[in-house]
Amino acid sequence: MSRRHAAEKREVLADPKFGDAVVTKFTNGLMLDGKRSVAEHIIYGALDIIQQKTGQDPLKVFHDAIENVKPAVEVRSRRVGGATYQVPIEVRSARRQTLAIRWIVDLARKRSENTMTERLSGELLDAANNRGSAVKKREDTHRMADANKAFSHYRW
Repeated sequence: MSRRHAAEKREVLADPKFGDAVVTKFTNGLMLDGKRSVAEHIIYGALDIIQQKTGQDPLKVFHDAIENVKPAVEVRSRRVGGATYQVPIEVRSARRQTLAIRWIVDLARKRSENTMTERLSGELLDAANNRGSAVKKREDTHRMADANKAFSHYRW
């Protein structure tokens, strides 16, 4: 990693169906082996299932799900004098979104439904309703940070 300057962030293009950049980031997080069309098929199918099940705007449910999974704090390991401490740190907004997307995709892959489209729609619906594995992961992260707030003076 270069020490001269931070890498500049590339802006992602809005997705073709909804015109939303977050959906594109989600597609990128879902994509395996560069197969974008497969990832788009899965996410658009999941949003169609959400539309059928709830009757609401699927994009609003999608954004609610991501918002409910975003962590506010996380712990980072910090080595001080031979001991390693878990130091709670506030999460930057870009990382919050990235973590939320990563957690939803990973935990959707571990669900037991038959197709990835069904798994993803189920995980998004659960996250939008503040339940499910991804929301539990956020709460566990917050609990860990809260338990280690005594070490917050080691923040750098």
